[in-house]
Amino acid sequence: MTTRVLLIGGSSEIGLAIVRRLATEGPVRPYLLGRDRQRLADAASLLERAGISEVLHDVVDADDSPARQSEALGAAFERIGGFDVVVLAVGVLGGQEGIDTDPAKAEEVMRVNFVGNGSMLLESMRHLRSQGSGKLVALSTVAAERPRAGNPIYGAAKAGLDALAQGIADASAGSGVRVLVVRPGFVNTKMTAGLKPAPMATTAEAVADATVRALDGHAHTVWVPRRLRLTFALLRHVPRAIYRRLPL
Repeated sequence: MTTRVLLIGGSSEIGLAIVRRLATEGPVRPYLLGRDRQRLADAASLLERAGISEVLHDVVDADDSPARQSEALGAAFERIGGFDVVVLAVGVLGGQEGIDTDPAKAEEVMRVNFVGNGSMLLESMRHLRSQGSGKLVALSTVAAERPRAGNPIYGAAKAGLDALAQGIADASAGSGVRVLVVRPGFVNTKMTAGLKPAPMATTAEAVADATVRALDGHAHTVWVPRRLRLTFALLRHVPRAIYRRLPL
């Protein structure tokens, strides 16, 4: 059987790695949604060079109105006839200066990573629940577990998305739709180029491998690398006076 995959954030390196990893297990039919038509075309070409044919794509932005997002997602589901896997890989990294971040940039990071992302998560879930089946992958971050002083804006926005996805997963129990929240640590991609890698840095391919393996099981949350789960289980209880001084 062909796995129909909707990648929201269609030029995401992690998202594309997940599509390629799914293709190692059988035929896939990807549909890419993103904000930049040229980058989507480049991403489609990348998948085609990897041996994946019939890659469709369309434009939608996390900053678009809910009505426009609904239109784009509805068109994608109708055109393909539904999806088996939806990967939500939208995100912008910024706000590294914390409270000194430019207000417009801080607002963009929060708006895109939570409001826009959350809106498309909800719309995707409506379609999956309507068809009565499917898996939704929400790319979160370990920073959602306990935001750090070095990047509180991004961490807080992703924490909001993470909480929404976890709550929606519980609300959808028994519906035939499963939600998987993926919490990577620092991932070496173009988005993080120039930043100092955090401890236990990983790659897009490693995140993709862990995600696809988790899709075959029953987990609701996956950490990449796996040892970060234990690390943050401990860090969650570290007093704030100590935590804020840790090199995270």
